[in-house]
Amino acid sequence: MLRILFSARVVALHLLAIGALVVCGLLGRWQLGVFEDSGRPRSQLDPPAVAVTELTTPGARMTAGAVSRRVTAQGTFDASKQLLVAGRDGGLWVLTALDLGDGTAVPVVRGRVATAQDPATAVPEGRVTVGGRLQASEETDSVQRRTRNLPQGQVLTVSSAELINLWRGTRLRNGFVVAASQSPAPAVPLQAVSVPPPTEPGGLTWRNLAYAAQWWIFGLFAVFMWWHFVRDALRGRTGRPAGSAIAPQHHPAAPSRTAP
Repeated sequence: MLRILFSARVVALHLLAIGALVVCGLLGRWQLGVFEDSGRPRSQLDPPAVAVTELTTPGARMTAGAVSRRVTAQGTFDASKQLLVAGRDGGLWVLTALDLGDGTAVPVVRGRVATAQDPATAVPEGRVTVGGRLQASEETDSVQRRTRNLPQGQVLTVSSAELINLWRGTRLRNGFVVAASQSPAPAVPLQAVSVPPPTEPGGLTWRNLAYAAQWWIFGLFAVFMWWHFVRDALRGRTGRPAGSAIAPQHHPAAPSRTAP
């Protein structure tokens, strides 16, 4: 039997089966990876920066397409309207109202500091140009706010509804800008706050999962055909089904000769 299994024809069959199994396994794993990647968020085309006034309006809800868009804003920071947002990456966000000069203002996260006494919290004077990404207003957690007992001048969220009450007399545009650049640059720079570009949710492509299962089924079929051909080779060599026993042959007894 070993001579049959290692004959040239059957060895070629072994190699063909192994190759088919490897190829089907790899193709199935590739299709499974495509299926897994389809469910992950995908980056959208990052459009060029526009003026913040084009995407925000006082008293109006921000559209979903405006979130994380790159914007620019020109105006003057109002030193009387600055807050520190607690619990942000182990530090504090510096949130300042930027007066746009048209009777409205937009909240700007200028950066992050480690402590409230950091000199970088000083508000720059004069007209500035800020570039950054627009973010939607956060929801206010009133329960957490009461339990934290924050110091004066600190908040937990960047909420337009809360800022309207804290910065009275200011027409605030909804949302806020996370600054990535400022011109002229501040005398004492702040730690930058990173904001990812806009993304869109991914959708699972079940077709690729079916393709992966199909390739693996092909691999199992290749194994079955290999076993079938090897079995036939063994049977053809022996001329009988594998495992069958050879029946003993009975010869008729020769007639005995008796002496006359």
